[in-house]
Amino acid sequence: MKILNTKLRNFNKKLDDLLLKRKTKVQTSSVSVIKIIEEVKKNGDKALLKYEKKFNQNRIIKPSLRQIRRSIKSLDPKVKNAIDLAYSRIYKFHSLQKFKDISYTDKFKNKLEYKYLPIESVAIYVPGSSASYPSSVLMNAVPAIVAGVKRIIMINPGYKGKQNAAVLYAAKKCKIKEIYSIGGPSAIAAVAYGTKKINRVNKIVGPGNMYVAAAKKEVFGDVGVEGMIAGPSEVTVVGDRFSNPDWIASDLIGQAEHDELAQCILISKSRDLIIQTKAEISKQLKKIPRTAIARKSLLNNGILIQVSSDNQIIDIVNKIAPEHLELNVKNYKSLISRIKNAGSICLGKYAVMAMTDYNAGSNHILPTNGSAKFSSGISVNEFYKRISYINLSKKGIEKLGPSVITLANYEGLAGHAQSVKKRIRRK
Repeated sequence: MKILNTKLRNFNKKLDDLLLKRKTKVQTSSVSVIKIIEEVKKNGDKALLKYEKKFNQNRIIKPSLRQIRRSIKSLDPKVKNAIDLAYSRIYKFHSLQKFKDISYTDKFKNKLEYKYLPIESVAIYVPGSSASYPSSVLMNAVPAIVAGVKRIIMINPGYKGKQNAAVLYAAKKCKIKEIYSIGGPSAIAAVAYGTKKINRVNKIVGPGNMYVAAAKKEVFGDVGVEGMIAGPSEVTVVGDRFSNPDWIASDLIGQAEHDELAQCILISKSRDLIIQTKAEISKQLKKIPRTAIARKSLLNNGILIQVSSDNQIIDIVNKIAPEHLELNVKNYKSLISRIKNAGSICLGKYAVMAMTDYNAGSNHILPTNGSAKFSSGISVNEFYKRISYINLSKKGIEKLGPSVITLANYEGLAGHAQSVKKRIRRK
């Protein structure tokens, strides 16, 4: 892993270069993605099946109810119980995010209302094939359930037609009735535009690889997508001389094992912590099944940063805008108010990112690649539309209309002015 020190004259440029290098890798060329999308739009299920065979050796678009039940039956009861616990905690936290409609009547008896209406249909994308994430089913579906979305479908790539039993159980827990064994840009196109087997949806949410992220960008406008970039994972850990290097190494590895493009960063004023953590990473890497993926992630995108002050910590964190931030320091309370850019923030040595990925209750689908500077993670808000209702009284338009006429004429919109003028009582 690369070690940087803020005392270096060109520190900022070096950090910017490393962040940009990884960002460029994540932002794949969309030429091949556009071709796939156009083909699915034109040929529907035929094209969808073509790409499933090519990438997932899969010939099944929609698994039968019998297949799903048989798969779920094989699942370890302990895993079912863990999913049940996570569901209940995620549901509880997200149920507190519900919005209240607004109704206001002014002194002229004009009535203004603002109402939250659930989106009618949503597709949740759950990564699959080489890895399976039942937790992502819950993180996508539970906020939609709380919001009141009527139709939730799941797209989840299965290898050779087989989907993960825990993913299917989580979908059942969320009462998802439409399950499709598809993935990648072709799956995004299928739910965005519809095929004979799949009815289109109003919005697509959920994390995926760089090709899925690129596909969602391409279909946006024809269908809604979440207001963020949910790409390869990231964690930034801030540690101090009291931090346990063994724990911090495991936190970094835990994120690195997701994807070769994952990014793991440690920031500390303690040189000893940085050196000890680096040594611990070398030891611990040998003990996990996804060693090759984690090693490549840490080698290409991992950064260890030594700083001299808390001000530098704040500046660097806000520049990185990490998906996950762990403040594994004694004085985290003094840092919180000054950190503006992060998807989620874990406070203290026991608040580990891995817990938030499963059953802490918060959502783990968060903005990546610096997009935490302007966007937020999945919440109930993602599944609402908001509509304004305006009921103007006769007195209201007569009192407020002249001001509108003045502004409309100033902007050169005479038609606007006339439409108001005609409604004002002649004196």
